[in-house]
Amino acid sequence: MLEITPDLLLQAYRIGVFPMGESRDDPKLYWLDPRLRAVLPLDGFHLSHRLARTVRSGRFEVTADTAFAETMRACAEPRPGHPESWINEPIVALYCELHARGHAHSLECRLDGRLVGGLYGVSVGAAFFGESMFSRERDASKVALVHLVARLIRGGFRVLDCQFMTEHLRSFGAVEIPRDDFKERLAKAIDRPATFQRELEGADPCAIVQESTRTS
Repeated sequence: MLEITPDLLLQAYRIGVFPMGESRDDPKLYWLDPRLRAVLPLDGFHLSHRLARTVRSGRFEVTADTAFAETMRACAEPRPGHPESWINEPIVALYCELHARGHAHSLECRLDGRLVGGLYGVSVGAAFFGESMFSRERDASKVALVHLVARLIRGGFRVLDCQFMTEHLRSFGAVEIPRDDFKERLAKAIDRPATFQRELEGADPCAIVQESTRTS
């Protein structure tokens, strides 16, 4: 079986393929290339008034790339309806190496200093591949997602891949497209320059998202 290295992993992302584990305790990895792909248009994010109020309330302290491994491991924890996880130890090791190389990023939400929500993903060119998210407090992962979208817009990204559709993602505006359509979009984005914005420098993430939606 071909060993999956960080370099091979980046090559796979460039053609729209990604790995998953069978379970948290199974070390084997499998390549996936879904027939239908969920994407979240950066100019079509559905930001509700309630969620915007939560983001602007400052209830959560939001940071980027300050606790990547901890965020990954939190995403792998059992939760209601999802006792198992595809994030195994080889996945953690591979993506932590991508993070060290600047190709994987996390958004963290803290409440009173505790990590209570977040997400992580991979960036290649102007494409960002969302991998997983978690929430230990209501709306924590949603706030992280709003901050992610704002940072991607600011950084010049063109594609936000969500891999598989869920009703949760659909509520934010995610759509399913055929594999060939996704790879066509990916090919246009993958070699474009983009910068993951670790800081928004005091800008309102909701305003960034709403402006992108109005001008699309």
